[in-house]
Amino acid sequence: MTQLLYSLPLLACPIGMGLMMFFMMRGKGHEGHGETTHDAELANLRAEVEQLRLSRQAADPATSAPGESR
Repeated sequence: MTQLLYSLPLLACPIGMGLMMFFMMRGKGHEGHGETTHDAELANLRAEVEQLRLSRQAADPATSAPGESR
């Protein structure tokens, strides 16, 4: 019985680590569904950057370079 009590703390670390790895890997399974969300967010950000470029260009056309690439 005393050996069981001594072995419990020794087993707590690997069992706890295994459980943490299991739950972390389980949580990653939902990230694959969010790729369309990332694509939509990227498209929104690109549109916002373009809108800011155009508004800056309209405010002061001299500040934009004629050959400015995107």
